[in-house]
Amino acid sequence: MWSAGCMEQWMPTAAMVTTNVVIAIMTALIKQALNQGMNRLVLITFRQMVATVFLGPIAYFKERKMRPKFTTEIFMYMFLSGILGPVLLQYTLFVGLDYTTATFAATFSNMLPVVTFLISLAFRFEALEVRSMSGSAKISGTLISLGGAMMLTFYKGSALTHTTSSISPAASSSGHGQAGGQHGTVRWVLGSVSMLANVVGFALWLLLQRKFTKKYPAVYSATAFMSLFSFIQAGALTLSIQRSTIAVWALRGTVEIVTVVYCGVVASGMGYLLLTYCVEKRGPVFTAAFSPLSQIFVAGIDLFILHEPLYLGSVLGSVLVIVGLYLVLWGKKEEAASKTVALAKPVQAEIEQQDKV
Repeated sequence: MWSAGCMEQWMPTAAMVTTNVVIAIMTALIKQALNQGMNRLVLITFRQMVATVFLGPIAYFKERKMRPKFTTEIFMYMFLSGILGPVLLQYTLFVGLDYTTATFAATFSNMLPVVTFLISLAFRFEALEVRSMSGSAKISGTLISLGGAMMLTFYKGSALTHTTSSISPAASSSGHGQAGGQHGTVRWVLGSVSMLANVVGFALWLLLQRKFTKKYPAVYSATAFMSLFSFIQAGALTLSIQRSTIAVWALRGTVEIVTVVYCGVVASGMGYLLLTYCVEKRGPVFTAAFSPLSQIFVAGIDLFILHEPLYLGSVLGSVLVIVGLYLVLWGKKEEAASKTVALAKPVQAEIEQQDKV
């Protein structure tokens, strides 16, 4: 009995650690595939095709008795979710990975709770009590995270490792002179802007899902349909851009094949199921608190396998982003606890009044 309870308690933690390992391996594989010249839109198309084939049967058998009616409104939600989520978000992520490093991209992803909080505040989905401890923590965490993002973008600093990278301004400068260094810096800034667009788009997509899941609570079916729509959208976009180049669709080498299968089945399929399980068991704050783990795993793969350089600016910016992330999460947790206590007080008072009678 104790063993079963212990397992129930630690399963969400184990699931989140596994999820972050999955994300780290996915990021490294995508980086390698892009370095070998794989087309970004082709990668998105194949990934969503595999995810559709994997999730479709699961959604059909698991939710066939509870799937809501397919209306025009539901269709529009799925269409927008597909084009904003898997297509645009993956494309900006791939550009960021191509122009920077896997560690850098993982660090920027840690800003998601902060950016989501800011957008929710702007649309009045979330309130902010400035004078409370939780409100002060969320404001401080947001400012610290934004400061870390600025440092990541505009301050690279000296290399802390002796590895070289094709995107490093320092390396470019030594190999191609001042013009090469400036080109490397421009690529780094463009990659940073792309990752910022990715995080902002992801936050908007999450807010869209918040409304969509209320209208269509069959999450497996919704994800399968979204994968199908994004597969068609990405495929149509790729065909319109690369209509004269058939060779771009050919998967060359083991890395590209493994990347497509892994991203479609493990990352989009199993990874989503693990995330859904953790959110259901422990809530979104618990889930978001594990996001820095993926950065640590990615940094290890980046440094020891991909041999990407590690810069001082990346380390300092990462520390600021993670500190800001945990301040925002702590503020949200305290705010949720205060609301729970406030809601419980009238009930407790009513119980005490009945006891007196």
